Amino acid sequence: MASPRLETYCCPNRDAATQLVMNFQPEVFCGVCIGSASISLLLTILQLLPKKGQSPRKMPKASSSSTILLLISICDILGGLGMIFRSSVWLGFPGFIANISVVNGTDVWPSTFCVGSAMWIQLLYSAGFWWLFCYAVDSYLVVRRSAGLSTIVLYHMMTWGLAVMLCVEGIALLYYPSLSSCENGLEHAIPHYITTYAPLLLVLVANPILFRRTVSAVASLLKGRQGIYTENERRLGTEIQMRFFKIMLVFVICWSSNIINETLLFYLEMQPDINEMPLKNIRSAALITWIIMGVLNPMQGFLFTLAFYGWTGWRVDLKWRKREIPWESMSSSTVGENAYPSPVNYQSNIHDSKKISTTDSQQTDEAISMLSEGNTSSDERLTRSSPIYQGW
Repeated sequence: MASPRLETYCCPNRDAATQLVMNFQPEVFCGVCIGSASISLLLTILQLLPKKGQSPRKMPKASSSSTILLLISICDILGGLGMIFRSSVWLGFPGFIANISVVNGTDVWPSTFCVGSAMWIQLLYSAGFWWLFCYAVDSYLVVRRSAGLSTIVLYHMMTWGLAVMLCVEGIALLYYPSLSSCENGLEHAIPHYITTYAPLLLVLVANPILFRRTVSAVASLLKGRQGIYTENERRLGTEIQMRFFKIMLVFVICWSSNIINETLLFYLEMQPDINEMPLKNIRSAALITWIIMGVLNPMQGFLFTLAFYGWTGWRVDLKWRKREIPWESMSSSTVGENAYPSPVNYQSNIHDSKKISTTDSQQTDEAISMLSEGNTSSDERLTRSSPIYQGW
């Protein structure tokens, strides 16, 4: 699981609340993390692999939104691999991990492994949070026709730059001036927790607002495409709204336990003695949510693929196929049609106006297709309702 407690455990003089959760059935907890992360990893890869009997979906051009969705899955896969590696070392080499608690120890490798593995997990999941925020921004910009593949470079700079900067800053403040003196007070820990949970809280607050505005803009686009709002348009808008709802639902399910757990642990840290009897229920709740985090955090990768694409099936097609590039077929057909130029007549203005309206409709269809990526039924309805399909 991904929690700033992983970094604070690397401090030999860690606080009592961190000691409580990290020492609670560590073998069981690491086994839960390995099992959940392994299942999520395998199912996520299965979801992303091409399937037999499914033809590649043709798009007029590549989509920045589809690239962002793939990057989110990659971050989840790499973060899950970090969890599996870290938990496997904890289970396989308990003596090696025990050296982390030794103050002024001569062996630096246990602390190095502890810090490095915790930073890897935090960095990858923080990057996933930033990519999810970029997906909400990109969805809104696509509908407003202000985004494209060129903006993906800006998203890379913002996502990886902010993720690395916040991770390094939080770790530096936590371990200043050295590992042996960290966690002497909350002034070391609080900045670290803020830099860890800032992108998570940003997604929880900003993404629903951006998704709501995107859905409203999609409804306006669908109404303005043909001047009417048919049942197909209404159903397509509902499916896009449902897709955004599924994304936020998965995010809340996977990470709400982290917020609850940190709130309980911070409350325990404020108490003079966390082992008092009146605090028994709070301790129990903190330990329960700690185990829940080990199950739900790694499962985010698989659950997100379900929200993005739905269940894609078991039949994997590992054969390499040459995919036809859409614009190549379009250009070849255009060349064949225009091999002999037709004389200009008085109807040219009418044809030009139809071309302009068709181009606008194409741009609208492209924007909506990017938002309904992976939804076959939506793409089919969109194609049939488009002016090109109707023979304009």
